[in-house]
Amino acid sequence: MSTEARSGPHPSSDPAPESVPLGQRLFDNWALLLVAGVLIMALIYTGWGLWEVATMPPATLP
Repeated sequence: MSTEARSGPHPSSDPAPESVPLGQRLFDNWALLLVAGVLIMALIYTGWGLWEVATMPPATLP
């Protein structure tokens, strides 16, 4: 079987490759996901802790 029969008469006539969507590029970047996960969790738990301390009722002394 010839190469022309397998790939068609014009192998360079393939359509241009589509660009990769932004969402897929972000989710394929494992380092960005790692940093974003750590940063988001640190901000949420820090904010939650500050909120708990700020809204804590005053302690009654014995």
